[in-house]
Amino acid sequence: MLADMTGATDERLRALARRLAARIVIGMARADAARRRGIGKMRSLPMDDTGGDLDLDASIEALQLASATGTAPRADELTVRTWARPAVAVCLVVDRSGSMSGGRLAASAIAAAAVAERAPDDFSVLAFSDKVMIIKGQNQRRSVDDVVEDVFRLRGHGPTDLGLALRVAADQLASSGAQRKRVVLLSDCRPTKGTEPERDAGALDELHVIAPAEDAGDAEAFARAVGARFAALSGPSQIPSVFAQLAD
Repeated sequence: MLADMTGATDERLRALARRLAARIVIGMARADAARRRGIGKMRSLPMDDTGGDLDLDASIEALQLASATGTAPRADELTVRTWARPAVAVCLVVDRSGSMSGGRLAASAIAAAAVAERAPDDFSVLAFSDKVMIIKGQNQRRSVDDVVEDVFRLRGHGPTDLGLALRVAADQLASSGAQRKRVVLLSDCRPTKGTEPERDAGALDELHVIAPAEDAGDAEAFARAVGARFAALSGPSQIPSVFAQLAD
């Protein structure tokens, strides 16, 4: 498994494995994003340079005025109906405490690539144990390849401060002007340090919790307690379908 090879003792082997694994997971995420490119909602938007069909109900006053005065209505006075994806900022929060290898490592890397493809202009990636590592900040420009390679470098260690991780995620999203702000948490949600995380979770606009299917009990209970959406993950290749399940 490439995810296991990234922890090999030979530095050249590790570097090669990270590059190959990054290409694979980015390819998976891009293929999934391409399949779902058309997903969105019908919205009314000012015409300007926006494509779509004229919304007669919303544009009737401007059309009547133009007819009465013998002038052409301005584009910004008209409204069109078009498919549009809502603006969503995402912060991916990866639990690196305890065992962080093999399938869980690969799942985190695929999730990072998937977030980058779904919200390319407004996303962050954090990894936490009792401290929080900012792999990519919300306003920071980094290539998807670099982000995924850094996730593959992670090794599990230390206790779990879930509350701290959620507070840092909130700080990252505070800098975004997106309509919706979403935290995606990959964790078994078993804190061993810090304050109770329920209050920090309650302060978030949206929280989606993803946990390994073989160890999902605490995470599911936590999600239920804080009103978060929950999904169990049976393997790394399931990340795209889980993201689709959690997304509106």
